[in-house]
Amino acid sequence: MTQSELEAFLAVVRCGTVSGAAQQLFITQPALSRRLGVLEEELGYPLLQRGRGRRSVELTAQGRAFVPVAEKWLAIWQEVKDLISGLQAQYPDLKSK
Repeated sequence: MTQSELEAFLAVVRCGTVSGAAQQLFITQPALSRRLGVLEEELGYPLLQRGRGRRSVELTAQGRAFVPVAEKWLAIWQEVKDLISGLQAQYPDLKSK
């Protein structure tokens, strides 16, 4: 599970469409669909109901339950980035390692 996969999922949740999420993330729809597919495969269940000819996507029950987990996961990643940045500012020698 990667940060980009979680961001892709949450972008679709916010936008309600794969095309809107792809535009927001500046990637193609096929690239976004691949990220979602990898995430769903890793989790072992579908997060979204989507089909040909449908503009919007719907969250599955598992998808609805996964939204707060994905949000927390990204928040923790941001905390780690902030911590590392703060430590690097405080201890400049850490940047070279």
